[in-house]
Amino acid sequence: MSLETLWLALLGLLLAGYFVLGGYDYGVQMLSPFLGASGGAPGDASGGAPDGTPTGPRERNAALDAIAPFFLGNEVWLVAFAGVMFGAFPHLEGSLLSGLYPLIVAILVGLVLGNAAIQLRGRSRDPRALRRWNALVVLGGALPAVCWGIVVGLLLHGVPRRADGSFHIGAGDVFAPFALTCGVATALLFAGHGAAFVALRSEPELASTARRVGATLVAAAGVAGALALVLSLFGAGASMTRPGTSAVLFALVVAALAAGWWYLTRGNDTLAFTATCAATALPVLLVGAGQYPYLLAASSGAGLTVVDAVADHATLKLLIGFGVVVVPVILAYQAWSWWAFRGRTGRRHPSYF
Repeated sequence: MSLETLWLALLGLLLAGYFVLGGYDYGVQMLSPFLGASGGAPGDASGGAPDGTPTGPRERNAALDAIAPFFLGNEVWLVAFAGVMFGAFPHLEGSLLSGLYPLIVAILVGLVLGNAAIQLRGRSRDPRALRRWNALVVLGGALPAVCWGIVVGLLLHGVPRRADGSFHIGAGDVFAPFALTCGVATALLFAGHGAAFVALRSEPELASTARRVGATLVAAAGVAGALALVLSLFGAGASMTRPGTSAVLFALVVAALAAGWWYLTRGNDTLAFTATCAATALPVLLVGAGQYPYLLAASSGAGLTVVDAVADHATLKLLIGFGVVVVPVILAYQAWSWWAFRGRTGRRHPSYF
């Protein structure tokens, strides 16, 4: 395996890991007002003083408690992805970040709003203020989810590159039917993925509700994905350089969604979450393998190939230390955190928020 292929695989792994782990964060945020907004029993960390005297509104949210131990840690994958792109694929970074600037800003705004709202909602003692924080929590999950879906849609369709290699997306690109369909499909998929995570982590009553909601959302994501396929077949959607590979990967996405729906309806939380993990990771592979050798396919002009985007051989060798040290540390941290906070949350579990 060449160094270029190795770094491309690492870039895809980090982005897929972020979609899987950040995806359920966004999904739980979107669903938090509708799943487990139950407050806390008197005397617990969220609903009253130790002597049982109420101290404010019943503000505990069991759905958010499910992601609490992993909150903010999942963004490490996005930071690592950006680091690899900056170092190993500098020409991709220069074109991609400047061209997708409006969507990147929207994603960052959603991250900041959502993260701040989750941490500040627990300090509120006014019901109206609590509702406003809850609305920002939902927005902080929905905005990045939709924008990431639009980014995937644009990369699958191709971007309008100029002769100098730059490009700029306008409202017509963002609100094109295919891009919007991909945005909606991704938001539904992340929400279903979040519901599967809540079902895996929460007490039986909430888990049962999460399974029903998750099954509906996963099915809806499948319908939106089918619409994106129809648009592609009629020439208004994805334009893949490797149609055979793309067809296989799309079939795997469909199979993962079907498996997620099946296991959610059957109450098998572990396999349901595994299936939704696969469904959220596969779109990254669809962009990378389906468009190979292009890292940035073009709807007009010349696309940016892996050879054009990658750093020189000496730089790639120098960066090997980053991959050898940082990636295993990220994986070890993730494994440790999941092991340390294994099991289901519940009313007797401390409320982190």
